[in-house]
This record gives sequence, C-alpha cells and structure tokens, in this order.
Amino acid sequence: MIKPNIAAIIKDKIKRTQHGGDDIYVVGPVKLPVELDGETKIFHWYSWLRREAGEERSAERLVEDLNRISYADLQQSSVLVYGDFENNADALIRMHSICHTGDIFGSARCDCGFQLKQSMRIIAEHGSGALFYLANHEGRGIGLFSKALAYLLQEEGLDTVDANTELGFADDGRDYGEAIAVLKLLRRLPVSIITNNPRKVDALRSAGMNVAGRVPLWGNASVYNEKYLQTKMNRSGHFGMEPQKIVK
Repeated sequence: MIKPNIAAIIKDKIKRTQHGGDDIYVVGPVKLPVELDGETKIFHWYSWLRREAGEERSAERLVEDLNRISYADLQQSSVLVYGDFENNADALIRMHSICHTGDIFGSARCDCGFQLKQSMRIIAEHGSGALFYLANHEGRGIGLFSKALAYLLQEEGLDTVDANTELGFADDGRDYGEAIAVLKLLRRLPVSIITNNPRKVDALRSAGMNVAGRVPLWGNASVYNEKYLQTKMNRSGHFGMEPQKIVK
C-alpha cells in the first residue's frame, strides 16, 4: 500500500483566522452523518486549534507538529454545519458549551443535553445553520473537576451562581471570541442565534456580527433541574420562558 501524503490530502481543508493575537487553524469540512429521531441527517464538521501567532504554518508543518505537541491534552472546539451555511440568507447558530454530565451521560440536573439535541433538530428543520461545540466551557468555564465540587455545594443548598462564586470563580467565565472568529471565517451574512442567554447575543454584536434574531430554547424541565432553570432566569439574566408543567 502506498503511504498517503497526508499534507497533500488536508492542505485544501485548512483555513486560518486569528483571535486575541493567536492563530486559529480550522480543519474541515468532514462529512458527518448524524442520527436524529430515527433519521440520518448529513452535517459537515469542522474542528479548530489555537496556536501562538507567527508565520503561517503549512499543512506539512501542522502534520509534523502532531508528533511534537500533545494536542490530545488540549481541549479543542468544533462546529457542525448544516446546509449552505455560508450563503443562505437566513441561517441559525447555536453556541453550545461542553457539558460532560448533560451531553454525554444525559444528566437531568441541567438542560444541556436537551438543548444540544434540540438545537440540532431546529437547525436541520430550518435548512441551514451551525452548532458550535465549545471546549473549556464546562461548568460555565470553571472546568470539570471544579464543576464536581460545585455540584457538591449545590447538594447542600447553594444555587449555581453561589456555588461557582464560593469556589472563587465568576458566575460565568465563558468567552466566545474564538468561536466568533471561526463563525466569521465561515459566514459573513447575518445570523439568528438559538439561545436564552443575552450574554451570547451581546458577545456576537460586540464582535461586529449582525444578529438578525433569537430563537428561545426552553424545555425538558423536571423536579431535578427546576431550581437550576429558575436561577438562570432570576440570577443570570436569561430571557424568561412561558410557565411549564414540572415533570415528576
């Protein structure tokens, strides 16, 4: 078997942008068939890596770096794109923060797993959009281990905000700058964002993005996350939701 020329294969699949003085290398698209409600939807997946700014790295250089830099130890973000995201006049986006417990295990303590899958459904039904899956956002930016500690404090009665601040963190330390830089690389036209969080809308507008609208994303309320959802609205400033029946 002839050894593949990896650099030649990927050279047309790498784009570069910048944020905060660093280079961001975006690789993709990769065809990604996804099962949603018993039907296969074709998304296109990109991942990106942040590196110290300097002379633009060639595809060969990036491949060489794989064996010298432990990329596996670095959390990396990605984005799922559906339809003609670049050119469609009306496209949706979702800035989704990684949630190990909700997205992977299906925890009912939060609504993250529901929001992840529901956003994908909304985007697919709409016909074009992008779901940004953001690393380093666990627990609103405090990390997985600290999130476990925060959960222990919540079991003693603290809400999400107080648990984070008691551990010495901000209520919400997430930054969307990298994701917005990648968004601008993939699309220049206006977007509508799927969110209940005004900070995400503000981050987009502050970065110069034209936000055409907002799609609310409430649902999956239960006795396990009732306090969590109320805290989002009452203390974190999230846009409100219509009264919902709490599922026992």
